[in-house]
Amino acid sequence: MRLLNASGCLDALTAPEVADSLDAFVTKTVTPLPREGNEPVRIVEVEGGMLNAIGLANPGIERFCSETLPKLTGLDVWVSVGGFSTTDYAQLCERLDAEDIAAVELNLSCPNVDEVPENVGEVVAAARAATKKPLYAKLSPAVPDVAETARAAEAAGADGLSLVNTIRGLALDVHTLQPVLARGAGGLSGPALRPIALAAVHACRRATALPIVGMGGVTTGRDALELLAAGANDVALGTVLFRDPAAPGRIRAELEAELAAHGFADADNVVAAAHPADRVTLHPESRLGAAKHLHTGVNVAG
Repeated sequence: MRLLNASGCLDALTAPEVADSLDAFVTKTVTPLPREGNEPVRIVEVEGGMLNAIGLANPGIERFCSETLPKLTGLDVWVSVGGFSTTDYAQLCERLDAEDIAAVELNLSCPNVDEVPENVGEVVAAARAATKKPLYAKLSPAVPDVAETARAAEAAGADGLSLVNTIRGLALDVHTLQPVLARGAGGLSGPALRPIALAAVHACRRATALPIVGMGGVTTGRDALELLAAGANDVALGTVLFRDPAAPGRIRAELEAELAAHGFADADNVVAAAHPADRVTLHPESRLGAAKHLHTGVNVAG
C-alpha cells in the first residue's frame, strides 16, 4: 500500500517535510492555460468537513513544467491534469509525456467549474493515445453509476482509478442566510465524504480489476483500513492534511495497529476483504497475488 495526498490538499514546496513523508505526491490540477480560479470566499469549514470552490487556480502547463516541476526533485510525482475538452486532456498528456513524472491523474470530476467534459471514456482514450505514462482516472461519486464509469475508463485504457473527488455541497451564512462561498456551492471533503467514498470504492472493485487509490475523509488508520477492505490498493489523505500535517506518520502507525488487531500480516493482504474472495479480480500490477485469500484465517500475522 502506498500513501499519497489528494490533489490540491498539499503544497510540496511550502511543506516539503510532509510531501517527503508520503510515498507519492499528487500535484494540484494543472490546466492548459493559467487560471485565476473562482472569486473568494473559496473555502469554508462545515460540520463534518470543508467546502471548497477554488476553481482550478493554477499557472498553466507551460509555467508548471518550467518553474514548478523542476523543484519537485526527489519526489514520486503524479501530475493532476484538468481540461475543458477532450483535446485539452490529450495536449496536457502529450506535454507531460517527456517529463520525469510517475503518473498522470486525469481530473474528470471537479465540481467547481462548469466546463468539465462528461464523456469519461472519450477523454481517457484521447489521453491514452497521447502518453505512455500511467494514467489514473479521478471519478466523481455523484454520477448515476460510478461502477459503469469505472468500466468505461478501464476499457479506454486507464491504468488505475482515483476514488473519489468531492461532492457538491452548500453552506449558508448564519446571519444573512446567503451562500458563504462566492460561487454558491462547492466541493465537500472531510469525514462526511467517507461513507460515499467507501461505497464508490466497493462498487468499482466489483466492476473492475484496476488498481484503486481510495480517498475521502481519511483521518485515522481505521479509515484507511476500511478503504483497503472495500477494495482500494492505495490510500490518499486530503482535508486532514490542513489541520494535521503529521497525519501521514500517525495514520501509518494506526493502520499497523489495526492490521495487527485484525490478524493481517500487511496492508496488501486486507485489500478487498469486504468482498467474497471469488467475487473480485485484482489487477496483476496491484502488487497482490490473484490466488491470495483475503481473510484472517489465511493472512494471520506471524
